[in-house]
Amino acid sequence: MKKALIASVATCFLLPAGAMADDTVKIGILVALEGVFAAGGADGVRNVEMAVEQAGGMAGGKKIEIVVAPSDTTPDTAVRQARKLIEQDGVDIILGPLSGSEGIAMRDYAKTVPDKTIINGISGALETTWVDPAPNFFRFNLDGSQWGAGLGSYVVKEKGWNKVATVAADYSFGYTNFLGFAVDFCRSGGEIVERFWVPLGSSDFGGVIAAMPDDIDAIYLGVGGTDAINFLNQYEQAGAETNLIGGTIMADQTVLTSKGRAKDALIGTPTSGPLATDDPSPAWQAYVKAYQDAFPEDERFPSPSLFGVGYYVAALAAIQGLNEVGGDLSDGQAKLRDVLSTKPLETPLGTVTLNENRQASGSVFITEVVEDGAGGLKVELKSRVDGINQTLGMTPDEFRAMGLPSRDTPDCTALGGKG
Repeated sequence: MKKALIASVATCFLLPAGAMADDTVKIGILVALEGVFAAGGADGVRNVEMAVEQAGGMAGGKKIEIVVAPSDTTPDTAVRQARKLIEQDGVDIILGPLSGSEGIAMRDYAKTVPDKTIINGISGALETTWVDPAPNFFRFNLDGSQWGAGLGSYVVKEKGWNKVATVAADYSFGYTNFLGFAVDFCRSGGEIVERFWVPLGSSDFGGVIAAMPDDIDAIYLGVGGTDAINFLNQYEQAGAETNLIGGTIMADQTVLTSKGRAKDALIGTPTSGPLATDDPSPAWQAYVKAYQDAFPEDERFPSPSLFGVGYYVAALAAIQGLNEVGGDLSDGQAKLRDVLSTKPLETPLGTVTLNENRQASGSVFITEVVEDGAGGLKVELKSRVDGINQTLGMTPDEFRAMGLPSRDTPDCTALGGKG
């Protein structure tokens, strides 16, 4: 498949300059290929390639040319690479970014290039589409707080875990994903005994593990990628056995398929997010099979990662939009943006529609980590919560009054809980 895509791209470079402009649409993939989420970023690229291949390398009657711009999850790098895509590579559309703080930076950058379209990759910070959103920035994935919806009430009602300590990444997505869990947990009468915040890219969790309170039912872990693997290794070495609750990126394929046995500590861990690998829906099952068939087993995950799914959906949005407008990017891409804003998108996760902030609403899956019977781990679907909107079921005024996600927000006591 990669060879076919490269051949299609190479053909574009053989065309005269005028034909290139008329017959080709250039799509930039802004994706983290360095740092904590590098493995997930690589899966994002794979999934965009697959979406383009499935479309026959065409959209709106034009050949698709892909340009990959690697980032490292930092806002400065994301913006620098986005500028390169626009100013040097001449892309028409950007798919990305991957990480939360990158998303906020790209929201602001989007306002400086109003004649270009940016479709979020998988970044999940709430502020990206909630605070002064950019009219040319579209997010077809749920944000991090939406991903956390339903998990808090699940652990209270189904597990009986009422007192927790939390460990989460000290940046925008960590705050956002935690907020979704905490709102639900506190509304269900739960108590957050203590909150620990760790820098993205942490390698030493010994101090946090040693400081963990004794009288708790579980630890909420809002870390992912290599941070999650490092935590689990040190958690095992410390002999800790407290129940774990996983943030959305804690039990992703990037963690479950990591080497070593420390990840076995996740067995029995409930988590939540926009997908379940054993989702029985035909659309999901067809997508997983297409992914598995498209890449050799040693070059992919057993099932698409959260990051891969996000970029796949972003690519579907771009391709559908271009097809709807017949590749017409005139008038500052106004027709394309109108289609992206208003037309429902069919995805492996179901039908996605956007609100007035160009932010998706949709379903959240509650899953638990279990053994797969072959020496590995997988997640098992437990329940599904539909219709999760950007304000988590509150009125916009109620949600706004709670404050933006931070180390201290939400206030658990104000929501009926403790701590």
